[in-house]
Amino acid sequence: MILKSQVEWALHCCTILAGLPNGRYLSTKALAEFHGVPKEYLSKALQSLSQAKLVDSTLGPSGGYRLSRPAAEISFLDVVEAVEGKERTFVCNNIRTNNPCRPKSYCEAGPCAIARIMWEADETWRASLRSVTLAALIQTLEKEIPATLWQSSSEWVLNRAG
Repeated sequence: MILKSQVEWALHCCTILAGLPNGRYLSTKALAEFHGVPKEYLSKALQSLSQAKLVDSTLGPSGGYRLSRPAAEISFLDVVEAVEGKERTFVCNNIRTNNPCRPKSYCEAGPCAIARIMWEADETWRASLRSVTLAALIQTLEKEIPATLWQSSSEWVLNRAG
């Protein structure tokens, strides 16, 4: 499975937005500049987050985006599903019915083992993403990123936040 690059962008943007003080917003332009990605494509990811009600947006000179709820209440899965959708990653087309050796009247009672295994793997993947919040990510980043880089990044963002 390959996720859209917009998933990565959306996760990074939500992480940045999680650090904004109450009432402050960060523009698409600033987010695109910070991450070095095209503003037009990033805008689509941010629109998906807005439609999923993960971020709030406002217009005007100090407008932009901010998280719509606390980082502890937004999981990685919320962000992934906002961009990619909630559909299963595996679609069973039941091609086993094309088997030329199968009697015409033969009928299976349920989904095949391949579909069941793939759906179980999909749910395991989703459960793992559901278990990690943006707040937990930020705690990890605070430990892993050098303090000077963390501080300068925060200052950069706050200087551009409306």
